Amino acid sequence: MSNQPQLVPQGGRTEHLGATVVEQGVNFAVYSESASAIWVCLFGEQDQEIGRFQLDVQQDNIHAGLIANVGPGARYGLRADGPYDPDQGFFFDPHKLLVDPYARFLDRTFVRSPRLRLAREDAVDTAPLVPKAIVQGTANKPALPRKKAPSLFYELNVRGFTMRHPSVQGPLRGTIAGLTTKRVIDHFKYLGVDTIQLMPTAAWIDEGHLPSLGLTNAWGYNPIVYSALDPRLAPRGPQEMRVMTDTYRKAGISVILDVVYNHTGEGDEQGPILSMMGLDPQTYYRFVEVDGKKWLVNDSGTGNTLRCDHPAVQRLVIESLRYYVEELGVSGFRFDLATILGREPGFNPDAAMLQKIKTDPVLSKAILVAEPWDPGPGGYALGKFGKEFQEHNDTFRDEVRAFWKGENGKIGSLAGKVSGSAEIFNVAGRKPRHGVNMLAVHDGFTLRDLVSYQDKHNEANGENNQDGHNNNQSWNCGVEGETDDPAINDARKRDVRAMLATLFLSRGIPLIQQGDEMYRTQQGNNNAYAQDNEITWLDWENGDGALVDFVSAVNAFRKAHPAISHDHWLLGQDRNGVRDVMWLHPDGREMNDGDWSDSGASVLGMHLRYKHDEVLVWFNRRVEPVNVRLPEGDWVVGVKSDITFVVAFSDGTATLPPRSVVALVRPDQ
Repeated sequence: MSNQPQLVPQGGRTEHLGATVVEQGVNFAVYSESASAIWVCLFGEQDQEIGRFQLDVQQDNIHAGLIANVGPGARYGLRADGPYDPDQGFFFDPHKLLVDPYARFLDRTFVRSPRLRLAREDAVDTAPLVPKAIVQGTANKPALPRKKAPSLFYELNVRGFTMRHPSVQGPLRGTIAGLTTKRVIDHFKYLGVDTIQLMPTAAWIDEGHLPSLGLTNAWGYNPIVYSALDPRLAPRGPQEMRVMTDTYRKAGISVILDVVYNHTGEGDEQGPILSMMGLDPQTYYRFVEVDGKKWLVNDSGTGNTLRCDHPAVQRLVIESLRYYVEELGVSGFRFDLATILGREPGFNPDAAMLQKIKTDPVLSKAILVAEPWDPGPGGYALGKFGKEFQEHNDTFRDEVRAFWKGENGKIGSLAGKVSGSAEIFNVAGRKPRHGVNMLAVHDGFTLRDLVSYQDKHNEANGENNQDGHNNNQSWNCGVEGETDDPAINDARKRDVRAMLATLFLSRGIPLIQQGDEMYRTQQGNNNAYAQDNEITWLDWENGDGALVDFVSAVNAFRKAHPAISHDHWLLGQDRNGVRDVMWLHPDGREMNDGDWSDSGASVLGMHLRYKHDEVLVWFNRRVEPVNVRLPEGDWVVGVKSDITFVVAFSDGTATLPPRSVVALVRPDQ
């Protein structure tokens, strides 16, 4: 009997998609409604094609075949034939080697080439250009991670976080394995982080214009397949993620992934044919017909949009998510452009895809966080994802920035944001924890740059500074960019600490992005997606250790005081004889309608009580110290953003530092 790979006639099974190791060999199954034929191509150690087998079982649009004498470690790709009519949304071409949408391990990264998008009549074999999937054996699934309610999210980019870390050495730099270094974990534990959010880890490709500029995608929001980790991050395969999540779970830290189930890097009609575009584009992507021609819908802003209302796409997404949880030990997900998951084509909060995630026996127990918007029509859906999801709250970012920048009429907005954005989330049984508060994330200024640059400076991106947001609500404290002026640098650090204190002393769950706790800069670049270099790599050696200490302290203070952190809505009414919140004017009286409407109001007190805990938080954005009258009794400083200023108490008053946040507590607490 030959030991060469061979197709077992009519032996294929359609129950499981992708490559599944079975007793007789490997079962391959691929979904396509439009393909007339699909082949599995096997490749040898020298990347030569050593076998091509047409999948000979077709059932319910699934093409399947059983190939004997192959097993784990086999390298393979797909080819598909069918209609070729780009004007009607068909791009079938057997010259194009395609990556299995269910692939879980790739042998190399994706690299762009003009040959990947040649028309069928001009096509060449693209196998030398395309990563090969590697068949994976049956994994021993770790125990499902217990769902732990996050108290602090930390967003990080694997490469940017580890490339310059002094304790991450050699080949571990830039990898998931590098995150398992003891000093890295110690940093998170010191800050009090209990949930890290990894920016996209699925295998991605550069945007089309980057290679000619000598740039590469640094963020990963351009995946080709969803379940295979990018080889740059996990060169030894998915087990690197399993080891990492297990290590963090033992340290009391959950790991969630930023996932991009809204588009792929195959882009628009002129993009590379690498996977789903060559297998069945009208199943996997949205099209719209205009004057007899079909165009890819671009609700994602990247050239195509995943067709999440199609059952085959729903299956792909659900199985990908379950794979990450069940086999790689991930605790949850942050869904990029999450409204696309519910597009039919308009957003429907009860869409089938969202319901499947919410009711899945595995995924319903995971941490689920939505970025509740996309660039398409009607794509802004903050507050509409239901109690199963937490949501990124961009209104917190915008209103808190506006207050500290000095915009008029923001005192009421500040109160609304620090008390949990009840106008958005206090519906249908949701709690303050459903809002994820942030001041800065990857797509925008760092906190340091927010107070150092009036305008963006994205020239390094090669787009003439036309990319990135123009409205950043930023200020520069007197000089644009870096300066040696000690007074300006002190003012900038003062403002950063005040904003961080506002974040941690607010209801809702705080999120910080990598390096903001150590005062990092991106040199004014607010869209550093293509800067896989020192612009985005954390400069650990020159980080601000005092700011790290402050973040650790203010987070510990938050956790120690349920008056701040307990997950209930503030009503301003008696709870067991105690009012849970009173809003105070600096003269000590309760705020009235005239005070709230005072456009120049710049000082606000938030007097919080919960059971035996009592905290009085003062926000002062004035550039001079302010005397405020306190509620009766003794008070001491619990935490303050200006760590050098001595708060003086006298005759029932306290002197607040300029541009600061001060939290006072009773002496016996």
